[in-house]
Amino acid sequence: MRVKPLFIIISTLSLFLAIVLLSPSRPIVPSNSSSSAKSEIWNFKRIVEWRPCNWWLQSQLTPLPSKSNGYIRVDCYGGLNQIRRDFCDGVGIARVLNATLVLPKFEVAAYWNESSGFTDVFDVDYFINKMNGFVKVVKELPPEISSKEPYRVDCSKRKGQFDYIESVLPSLLKYHYISITPAMSQRRDRYPKYAKAAHCQACYSALRLTESLEKKANELLEAIPKPFLSLHLRFEPDMVAYSQCQYSGLSSTSMKAIQAARGDDRKPWTGEAARIWRNRGKCPLTPNETAFILQALSIPTSTNIYLAAGDGLMEIEGLTSIYTNVITKSALLSSEDFGTMHGNTKAALDYFVSINSDSYMATYFGNMDKMVAAMRAFKGLYKTLFLSRRAFANLTSQGLEGKPLMEALWKAHKDDFIMGRGSALSDCFCEFKL
Repeated sequence: MRVKPLFIIISTLSLFLAIVLLSPSRPIVPSNSSSSAKSEIWNFKRIVEWRPCNWWLQSQLTPLPSKSNGYIRVDCYGGLNQIRRDFCDGVGIARVLNATLVLPKFEVAAYWNESSGFTDVFDVDYFINKMNGFVKVVKELPPEISSKEPYRVDCSKRKGQFDYIESVLPSLLKYHYISITPAMSQRRDRYPKYAKAAHCQACYSALRLTESLEKKANELLEAIPKPFLSLHLRFEPDMVAYSQCQYSGLSSTSMKAIQAARGDDRKPWTGEAARIWRNRGKCPLTPNETAFILQALSIPTSTNIYLAAGDGLMEIEGLTSIYTNVITKSALLSSEDFGTMHGNTKAALDYFVSINSDSYMATYFGNMDKMVAAMRAFKGLYKTLFLSRRAFANLTSQGLEGKPLMEALWKAHKDDFIMGRGSALSDCFCEFKL
């Protein structure tokens, strides 16, 4: 009985020290002791999961018409995952128009400053085989067409089944060979089921990396210490410049890089407009803010983290000073391998590792994140979470910091995880209540 007063004194001192340590003047990551009282975010039971819809995987295929209306080539621009999105959309459009699909053209020079094509990244024969019955695909055009360039059809404002049939089909019937780039604002819910099924099959079943690239990706996956979290962190100069957000406390090197990326066209928001913009969740999380949120979610600082990120990531010390087991592909691959890789090849490795990781988190909700989350759902991997820029901005604008901020971030992300928010694309996946 006499030990109780001593126990109370020690407990009180421990609580006082914890409060002091957890109350920084700005949201700088506290020590790992702050998260020891809670279980990891993954330990909560989900209420909702997203799984591939039965109408896609188990339904009887609508037979392809005996005669095709012509040939369509999908011209894809941007990074690998934007290319993947556009191509999948193009597959659905080809099925809507009863067209034969030609292998796509990758317009990557402006994005990666390189030249790589569909066959450099994806297994062509596997794709054609898996799309059998969904849409007809050819490697080569017939001789009477192969010497011609396709007639370019502007699809920037086309949405849904009827726009394509009314506006694009006449050109297909007239020229027999057209090229398109699907509009970003696709309304796939208007597609007939057979066209939606073709789109889903292309995105999640038919696109496999080439044998050599998949071998390299598996070697990379094997080299990463297990278990591990794949973290897609976006804080490159062009990303920050595009967001039009202002940051304080960055290094002079980072500020110069951001300013150079902004040029004259991307001036940052100021005053009340800047506050509103940030509170809408438009500003990328810094590595320091990312580390703070990870600790708020009780992710141990000893966690193995694979950094799925492009070249030029800024302020990375804000993460690595807290989470010391951060692994990059450049550290695991030979310098010769890494130096000769195309940008699309590096992106493919990040994608492969991320869809096979024990858990996945992203600081953004871009093309890669949507594809990775959906593919993880397709594989039955549900430890997937998007860190909320909106929640972080709103909570910090209310003056929260330290432990109260961590508690509020914990609740916001716990609710997202339990409800499965943002964990898959609704076009091909259906909500299952558990």
